[in-house]
Amino acid sequence: MLRIGLTGGIGSGKTTVADLLRSHGLPIIDADLIARDIVKPGQPALAELAQAFGHDILNEDGSLNRSLLATRAFVDSEHTELLNSITHPRIQAETARRFAAAEAAGEKAVVYDMPLLVDNGLHEAMDLVVVVDVDAETRVARLVAWRGLTEEDARRRLDAQISDEVRLAPADVVIDNNGNLESLDRQVADLIERIRGLEVT
Repeated sequence: MLRIGLTGGIGSGKTTVADLLRSHGLPIIDADLIARDIVKPGQPALAELAQAFGHDILNEDGSLNRSLLATRAFVDSEHTELLNSITHPRIQAETARRFAAAEAAGEKAVVYDMPLLVDNGLHEAMDLVVVVDVDAETRVARLVAWRGLTEEDARRRLDAQISDEVRLAPADVVIDNNGNLESLDRQVADLIERIRGLEVT
């Protein structure tokens, strides 16, 4: 089974590319969704987070108050490491389970949609690395227009990520998302063709 890593910086349009790949019949393992799933009410990770960061990080309905957790988890490296020690092993285990399930189901290829694919060195386990690339100014404009961020906040988030050069270095395929949707469709269609070719080799 082909493992295709899909990544891109914030505001790059990676989710749009994932949706297009899904529309072509490729199964998607979404790292962000897994990260949300493991902290749903009733999950062990949620109880551990409440124990570690205070029970008031839980909303009245028992769900996680993500913004409050963030203010406590990202104050320093020690607290961030504590958060990661609770969540990362569970995210990795669930990701592995979903890959195994896809393989057991006879899937020929699966896409791993992971923002931190290169940051965490996970690209090395992929058969094909796809990076969605957009120039920084366009990403800032999109984050302001689509996500309601201030320009300052958008630039701060971009600066907090690895550089485009580092992210692009291991790419087997670069999707240029500076253009319109028609251009994106065309590039994704070419990618699908490449994937199908790899499936039969």
